[in-house]
Amino acid sequence: MNQRSRSTLFLIEQLIVVFVFAVCAAACVRILVYSYLTSKDSKDVINAIMVAESGADSYKATAGDIGKTAEILGGVADKADSASEAIVYYDKQWQICGKDSAYYIFRLTSRDPETPAASLLSCELLVEKLTGENLVSLTVAARSNA
Repeated sequence: MNQRSRSTLFLIEQLIVVFVFAVCAAACVRILVYSYLTSKDSKDVINAIMVAESGADSYKATAGDIGKTAEILGGVADKADSASEAIVYYDKQWQICGKDSAYYIFRLTSRDPETPAASLLSCELLVEKLTGENLVSLTVAARSNA
């Protein structure tokens, strides 16, 4: 009888060890998945910041002309009023693409100047996912040549 109780205790001990190992493994998998998703999100934000900075520099270089800015960035200006909005589409690898294969959208929208100076033009830059999640939003001002 003594031999049987020892083997039962050994079996219970092994089951507890397996259970503890399973809990630790589940926690590690959860941490790895969370770190992967966080890394992917931060990579998207970094790329969005790069796109927004490039757009801001182009907007300033063209003295606030959204049509020329869109041309430089590889996007298209709004057909109705090319001076009001431009859109550039990017795929999942942040390469410029057409509207049909887009995953990210970069919008340049002109705003009314906040200052009475007519020579100062401002533009809102917005980088977002096609799902509507905003990644970066910034406002930039440029002096017009006129």
